[in-house]
Amino acid sequence: MSEETVAEPLDDARCIRHYAQSDELSWKPPRVNRNSSFSDWIVFNRSVLLLSLNMKFLLRLGRSFGRLHVRLCHQSVYSSHANPRRVGVNLGEKKLEISSGRFARFADGSAVVQLGDTSVMVTAVSKTKPSPSQFMPLVVDYRQKAAAAGRIPTNYLRRELGTTDNEILTSRLIDRSIRPLFPSGYFYDTQILCNLLAVDGVNDPDVLAINAASAALALSDIPWHGPVGAVRVGMVKGEMLVNPTRAEMASSTLNLIVTGAPSSHVVMIEASAENVLQQDFCHAVKVGVKHTQQIILAIQQLVREQKVTKRTPVKMFSAPNDLVEHVRTFASDRIYAVFTDYTHDKISRDEAINKIRLETEESLKEKFPQAEPFEVIESFNTVSKEIFRNLVLNEYRRCDGRELTALRNISCDTNLFKPLHGSALFQRGQTQVLCSVTFDSLESSIKADIITTALSGIKDKNFMLHYEFPPYATNEIGKIGGLNRRELGHGALAEKSLRPVIPKDFPFTIRVTAEVLESNGSSSMASACGGSLALMDAGVPISSAVAGVAIGLISKANPEKPAEIEDYRLLTDILGIEDYLGDMDFKMAGTNKGITALQADVKIPGLPLKVVMEAIQQATVAKREILGIMNKCIVKPRESRKENGPVVENVRVPVSRRARFVGPGGYNLRRLQAQTGVTISQVDEETFSVFAPTPGAMHEAQDFISEICKDDQEQQLEFGAIYTATITEIRDIGVMVKLYPNMSAVLLHNSQLDHKRIKHPSALGLEVGQEIQVKYFGRDPTDGRMRLSRKVLQSPAATVVKTLSEKQSISMGSSSNHTTSTES
Repeated sequence: MSEETVAEPLDDARCIRHYAQSDELSWKPPRVNRNSSFSDWIVFNRSVLLLSLNMKFLLRLGRSFGRLHVRLCHQSVYSSHANPRRVGVNLGEKKLEISSGRFARFADGSAVVQLGDTSVMVTAVSKTKPSPSQFMPLVVDYRQKAAAAGRIPTNYLRRELGTTDNEILTSRLIDRSIRPLFPSGYFYDTQILCNLLAVDGVNDPDVLAINAASAALALSDIPWHGPVGAVRVGMVKGEMLVNPTRAEMASSTLNLIVTGAPSSHVVMIEASAENVLQQDFCHAVKVGVKHTQQIILAIQQLVREQKVTKRTPVKMFSAPNDLVEHVRTFASDRIYAVFTDYTHDKISRDEAINKIRLETEESLKEKFPQAEPFEVIESFNTVSKEIFRNLVLNEYRRCDGRELTALRNISCDTNLFKPLHGSALFQRGQTQVLCSVTFDSLESSIKADIITTALSGIKDKNFMLHYEFPPYATNEIGKIGGLNRRELGHGALAEKSLRPVIPKDFPFTIRVTAEVLESNGSSSMASACGGSLALMDAGVPISSAVAGVAIGLISKANPEKPAEIEDYRLLTDILGIEDYLGDMDFKMAGTNKGITALQADVKIPGLPLKVVMEAIQQATVAKREILGIMNKCIVKPRESRKENGPVVENVRVPVSRRARFVGPGGYNLRRLQAQTGVTISQVDEETFSVFAPTPGAMHEAQDFISEICKDDQEQQLEFGAIYTATITEIRDIGVMVKLYPNMSAVLLHNSQLDHKRIKHPSALGLEVGQEIQVKYFGRDPTDGRMRLSRKVLQSPAATVVKTLSEKQSISMGSSSNHTTSTES
């Protein structure tokens, strides 16, 4: 079979045409009519039957050719990735290597990025058949592999199970870096899979995964307006470090990840900082964007070498112009009236727009009966979005009547519920968040498993913020339970905002719960504000109050160069509708001094650095205004924690008393924790930390501990002194004796009863209740048991008296009349 034969799939018509031109029709069936003989009709019918069978065969053969063609095309894609290519990027003193063409060549795109000995492979695959979804169905999965760190998972199956918080947050990071660059209307299922090949414990793989995803998409035939580049920027003693190691990050006051697009545009920012000044933060962003351009150039070089050709999608989903024009004529004035009616709140505005939407869709269906449901819906969305954005761009008007830089009305309240360790309610417009603070023992801190620690460097943490978004917050119904990616991401951002102000040596594990009761924009930043108020109400000595705000963007693209912004407006403290119909959600939190967290989600292919710097400045002004309002509610943390709050005390237990304190197999500790509700943890060899949820529980625990240890507390024995002991029990291995009535009996072993070797104490005539003389040699340093001996007193009297008189100054007459020395 020649290449020309399979150059294109054979459809049914071509099969018939090929058959008609073939030699198989060189024999022509006889012509028949009414006057033909019966034999001619038989020959004719057989010919027709043979012809139909051949046709069916060829039709099946044609479809087989089609399937063969698809397979050969896939082989051609495979062969196009068969040539390994590699390019290096110098980022300061480190070298980043990007390669392709060796692994996963059946994927539409595959790339490996290596920094040091850490390597990450990312694959990109997109279907050629449109998805029924009316959005871009992009899925990013970042999975930590234990083998990459040279470890075996510690679960019972010894394999990776489920997804960790770090995996979900990193997946979101990659998603936000690449999603804005997909063409509008590209509704095709696309999956990005990140596979950790090797992790050296020095270089973090999350930033490498962003670059590998960018390279995989750029080298594939998937429509995507990339590439992008990403770097991490740290700051140590005022010096900016690009892609710092974990050891350098441990002393860094800044953890900034910035994703840049061509022409020094910014696509994504994720940052946590320890009160970094605004000018230092802006400088770090510029340094990061500068280095992303080098990565972009390297990926573009690989694309040129591979001669990548992007596929043409079967269909790009967009609203037809004739439907859009009909909506403009039919409903634009009514939509404009709703958006300029400042008496509307979130619910009433949505209801008014939906009423217009239903009437408009009915009109469209009547005039355009052949229109698809998506086209009808998208036509109305296009017009309403256009009107909303033009109001801001041309008339400087927002749908709630505020100025572009104005905040919504803010109210704060603390100490709402006395049984709680701390509580606060933060209300900003129609966004309401209730925050509560709970203290627990340090044992309740989050313990990272060894695999997460090895792969991502995340260790134990005794401060956490959990964000909850129930469906009633937006007047909806939904499933309760579980944790979705959005809630996890918002909670992580609010937690990063507050972590820098938490004291490092705080004696409790702190959990802040932020529950969104009403939502109309920027609930994560409201959680940061409410969490700060709740921490101060709980008496946590935070270094400063923290506030957060969201900045939005409405922009107009250059008609000649769609990637460039012709005009724009920045909006302070955005509503939910301004986030949905806008181009950016720029969240920033910090103290009066500096920035603690920042997250920028961009919906357009990139932001100029000028816009980013203006957004930071506008957020800083708004943040200080919010802090001023919060300070009117509570200025500083409470001097002391609430009376019903938990208590922590350290108990010193000498090694000699540890066995008595712990009890056989830890029995005393378990009984203490069960009866009083306290938690006990060992700090060092002689110190135990006792955590009690209430002061009353601590008093109970103290009484319990005193009762356990009171025996040893009543008597202080002198090393080398001779005491009178009373036998309480005879055992095969020795006798149990007491030196004073209320002490616990201790064992005097057979080997210490006499110089003679005995197998049972009865050989010496010892009985229960008998008093014998023993010498005290202190406590065993390993287990704290008393060391007593009767054997040493069986020596000649002169020797014993001489030795004791020198060391202890104890006068004794003879071996049979020892003077008992006790110390009360």
